[in-house]
Amino acid sequence: MDTEVLARLQFAFTIMFHYIYPPLSIGLGVALVIMEGIWLRTGNVLYHNMARFWTRIFALTFSIGVATGIVMEFEFGTNWATYSRFVGDIFGSALAAEGIFAFFLESGFLAVLLFGWNKVGPKMHFFATCMVCLGSHFSAVWIVVANSWMQTPAGYHLVRLNKEGVWERLPADYILQQADVHNVRAIVDDFWAMVFNPSSIDRLTHTILGAWMAGAFLVLSISAFYLLRNRHIPFAIASLKVGLAFATVATFAQMLSGDATAKGVVKNQPIKLAAIEGVYKTEPYTPLTLFGWVDPVTEKVHGPQIPGMLSFLCYMDFQKPVKGLHEMPSDEFLLARHPGATPEELVQIRKQYWPRVPLVFQTYHLMIGLGMILLGLVVVGIGLWWMGWLFDTSRAVTRWYLFALVWSVILPQVANQAGWLTAELGRQPWVVYEILKTSQGLSRVVSAEQILFSLITFAFVYVLLFAVFIYLLTRKIQHGPDDGEESEEMPESWKAIIVSSEQQPRA
Repeated sequence: MDTEVLARLQFAFTIMFHYIYPPLSIGLGVALVIMEGIWLRTGNVLYHNMARFWTRIFALTFSIGVATGIVMEFEFGTNWATYSRFVGDIFGSALAAEGIFAFFLESGFLAVLLFGWNKVGPKMHFFATCMVCLGSHFSAVWIVVANSWMQTPAGYHLVRLNKEGVWERLPADYILQQADVHNVRAIVDDFWAMVFNPSSIDRLTHTILGAWMAGAFLVLSISAFYLLRNRHIPFAIASLKVGLAFATVATFAQMLSGDATAKGVVKNQPIKLAAIEGVYKTEPYTPLTLFGWVDPVTEKVHGPQIPGMLSFLCYMDFQKPVKGLHEMPSDEFLLARHPGATPEELVQIRKQYWPRVPLVFQTYHLMIGLGMILLGLVVVGIGLWWMGWLFDTSRAVTRWYLFALVWSVILPQVANQAGWLTAELGRQPWVVYEILKTSQGLSRVVSAEQILFSLITFAFVYVLLFAVFIYLLTRKIQHGPDDGEESEEMPESWKAIIVSSEQQPRA
């Protein structure tokens, strides 16, 4: 393998492993706010125990997430030094904002959340929970903003270091040349235009809702496990209710977010849209493929299709054609980068600016398929809850549903990973869309052998980390919540909530 393939493989491996944990932390953070809020509202000690149990799970996912996230920062400086130099001013501002708004907020209140249960008042502890939850969301905001800028650059200009050692501004339509790629940088013109680039809000919403789903289905999975094992029944029922309500909101909102995100891709990255749907030719009544595969040789998609549906989803018009890959990029775009190319040569050159269509097609449809399964699980769960069967494990349908919930925790994770792969692979061959190619962002001093060695090392360490995570998570699940914890063991400020709640008249 060459340097570019290995560098991309290493970054994909490390970020995909890391991305297991932040969505769980973000989703569990919201669940903790809900659970502790119910505890403050009702004074029911069951919700106090619930919040404490899920805080321990949150601490585990948060700690592994922090440890695995550090590696990627070093990869920017080793494998992708040219890229880091090019986007340093853009990423520097976004990551500095993350440090100010996210890291200090999380670190300032995390200790109170984890260790302050009997040391601070209940309202102060709830405030700390809210701040940690908010901090985890802020962290996602600035990471997604930086990544969205790579997809849809805005609020910047290019500068080049000339022979006199002075940075000179380049024209807005300047095409980056391989010869000067190491002397050109992107500079922020408008910070807020960079933050609110054309895709940032849609992608941020989609990412956050995916994280909420990951956290919600983790709650559902463990709660269903306890019900099936006939353990911690009051806790499992209450936790399942919270998890299902949370999952319902997140899943239905994700359907709306997915539609908005796709429409943004239609407008801003039409090549990616054509790739994820396998559209090679521009034809009216463009069909939507439900599932199948793409043959890149014959340029045909095999699988069940709904005629005109892709046209309707993109433009609210069944007849309007979706532009195919054969027309993108335009001849003008290609001739500006390959002057003097003949029409026959342009046909071959054009394919160099397409992503790997079969792979992007599969990752996208995997994400959509898993999303539909998760939506189905939510709908069935709401139906069983409405009929009063959700917690009746004597019914076979309930047991089968709870068994499905136990394993459902895997589905949001795979969907999130597939969505990330779709977004990143669909952008290729660009690392900064239509400005800097991935091959141009590589470091000049790191060899393929060095990357391969570090990749093998990371794989070994990450396997150990994942084994530790599964072991500790299993232990915490087996231990279960502190059902035997009595209110008398709490500080007076916490017991007062229970007393005042018990004194309220019951309906």
